[in-house]
Formats: sequence, C-alpha cells, structure tokens
Amino acid sequence: MEEPAPEPVVKAPAEKPAEKPKDVEIHQTLDGDKKEEKPVANKITVGHVHMSGCTGCLVSLADNYEGLFKILDDYADLVYCLTLADVRHIPEMDVALVEGSVCLQDETSVREIKETRERAKVVVALGGCAAYGNITRFCRGGQWNQPQHESYVPIGDLIDVDVVIPSCPPGAESIRNVCVMAYLLLQGTDEQKELAAAYLKPLMDLAKRGTEACGCDLMYDVINQGLCMGCGTCAASCPVRAITMEYGRPAIDRDMCIKCGACYAQCPRSFFNFDVINQFEGIMEAIDGAMGKGGE
Repeated sequence: MEEPAPEPVVKAPAEKPAEKPKDVEIHQTLDGDKKEEKPVANKITVGHVHMSGCTGCLVSLADNYEGLFKILDDYADLVYCLTLADVRHIPEMDVALVEGSVCLQDETSVREIKETRERAKVVVALGGCAAYGNITRFCRGGQWNQPQHESYVPIGDLIDVDVVIPSCPPGAESIRNVCVMAYLLLQGTDEQKELAAAYLKPLMDLAKRGTEACGCDLMYDVINQGLCMGCGTCAASCPVRAITMEYGRPAIDRDMCIKCGACYAQCPRSFFNFDVINQFEGIMEAIDGAMGKGGE
C-alpha cells in the first residue's frame, strides 16, 4: 500500500523588511532647544570645480571629517566634483566652490569657468589661487609650466565672483562655515538668513575688492594709515612665513610672498565689520546648532 504523498509545506509570507528610517531635520532655537523633527527637505546643491591648483583646498574641505558628512547628510547634495562625484559636465547648482586659477591657453578651463558662472547661483573663489592667482599667477613654487601653459589668472578676471575664501589653503572650519551659511541664506528662516548675510558680508566685500593681493597691502592700507596695532595676526596667518614681526610691526619679504591674500583678510584692522561683530554670538550659535553642537 502506497503511503500518501506529503502535503506541500506552505511557507509563511516573509515579513516586509522595516523601512529605513528617514533622516530627520531637527529645528533648534538659537539656545539649542529642540522644537520639532521632520524629514530633511530643501537641500541645496553644491559643486566643487577644479581649475589649475594643487587640490589643497579640496583636502582642506575633506579635513572637516564628520562635519562634512553632517553637511552632506542634512544640508547639501554634492552634484559635481571630479574627485568625489561621477559627473562629467557641470550641472545646475546653488553653490559652486571653485578651486584654482584659470589657464588662458586651456580652452576647456576657460569654457568651464564660464559655464560655472552660468549654472551656479553663488560662485565661491575657494583659496588663494582662485581668488588672486597665487603661485600659479606669479610663477612661484619652483615648478616649470608646460610650454603651452604660461598664463594663469584668478577666476574673478573672467567671471563675477560672489564670495572669496582666501588663504593657501583656507582652513577647514572656514569652508564648513561658508557651506552652512550658504544653506541658511538660501533655505533658512528670516532670522537665519539675516545671520548668514552678516557672516558672509566680509567675504563678499573681498570679492568686490578685486583680484590682486599682496603682503604689501598691509603696508599701504594698514601700516601707512597708522592702524597697525602689532598683534602679529598677519604673520601667524601667512602659510609661507613671508611675514615676520620686527619692532612691533610686520615686515614682508616680497620674494617669498605667494599673493594668497590671507594676511590682509585676517588682519583685524584691514576692515572692521559691525555686521559680524555685533551678531557674533548668534552666528556661532547658529553654526553650532546646524552642526549638532547646540546642546553641548
């Protein structure tokens, strides 16, 4: 007698995997108290456009470590970056961080910097090369140019620049702060937009000042005007040690100067901005709140 065929085993339907929790945006007051949570929305788009430079500014951006992840998670989508994003052509974006000067003999570079201006709402000259030409413009650094590449200019000589972040390279924190303030300026509340505008105003004024910078600017605009107080900030900010303090005043070695603009931008007497000074605490609290440090 044949045994009855076993009944087919019916498997229970697999449980639907739990949905990945959505990222949430925590709105905070300036004193750090949490108010509400909601899905992150209205991210701004940011791109990094590389011209003729050493990539030191991009390294400085990456030096934000967890802070960079926080920005990319909550506030900005990186839509263009030759090193980090697989995008071949410059797209539409809210903020373009441009590193390096433009080689006039390179048709591709000239075309791309003009495309950047057309497709970006805000163009940031990131570092001394983009802002003032730096060593590429003044043939410093001991590296010979290619025979066909002999003329380098800051991006402001070809397009309008909205914000300048000087130095060679800029500090990681200054790049982070500009990214956060760009977000608040474009997507923040009215109060946040006011703070962001106050923070960015000195950097916008640097963009309007022009594309030439030198340690000699301190001599003309500060020392000769009797404004220098001998604090030594210019010497401390010089990345190549072209400035030394002698008898309480800065002495500039023009042969060593790479024209990055750091000394002038850092000098407390080169400009005196009440927009930043009067709202400094609010600005710093807004940045700390955005980076998740409001409760510390």
